[in-house]
Amino acid sequence: MTKLILNTEYGLYAMNDKAVYSSRQVAGEFDKNHYHILRSIDEITESKNGLSDEVVLLLAGQTIEEFYKDNFFEDKYKDASGKQNRQILMTYKGAMLIVMGFTGAKAMAVKIGLLNRFEAMASFISSLLAAKLEHPAFTQAIADSKEQPMHYHFSNEADMINRIVLGMSAKKFREANGIAKGESIRPFLSSEQIKAVEDLQRADIGLLMAGLDFDERKQRLTHFMERMRTRRLPNASRPRGLNGGVGIDS
Repeated sequence: MTKLILNTEYGLYAMNDKAVYSSRQVAGEFDKNHYHILRSIDEITESKNGLSDEVVLLLAGQTIEEFYKDNFFEDKYKDASGKQNRQILMTYKGAMLIVMGFTGAKAMAVKIGLLNRFEAMASFISSLLAAKLEHPAFTQAIADSKEQPMHYHFSNEADMINRIVLGMSAKKFREANGIAKGESIRPFLSSEQIKAVEDLQRADIGLLMAGLDFDERKQRLTHFMERMRTRRLPNASRPRGLNGGVGIDS
């Protein structure tokens, strides 16, 4: 299974470009017994037994087994003693199916919060993918701007953006956050940070193509970042990324 990375901003995991929630989180956040949560999930596939043809039609073309396969994933975690135990990861649809029957004031608040967390996490993953998809164009723009491209030209350009957004290089960010050498830092950024990286990377492509030198690109991108931060201030409490559609000053 793909390595799970917990997004601490939203309390959800990213797995195969999807937001997922664990059965342990369900138990903890809704004050339930984890064993009972696992049992409820296991009972989903058992519920197919004895369904009438009329009820099968209500599934709208997807069997219970197909729904389970698409939305629930077996996983293991280590407890305090080092023993591996079972947990189940679930998508937005899977989570909503499990928690929809929970009642009470706290359960209602947690469910509403969970809906918002999944929505925000989807936005974060979308920005993460956009930055990843545009990275080849970014590296090509760097290569085209040099007569003899060297490996450090690419790392210097990427770290210029990292320093503008994060205040430090990728290496320093890894050291500060306990991230392994060589591992991408982007899944560990906040939604605002990854959106800023995406926007600056896109803007830098244009500056590279325009033939601006390194210092001038840095100055333009720094000013661009300051403008985005200023425009974000009225909505500082919203858990979303930076506003898009901001132009680069001439």
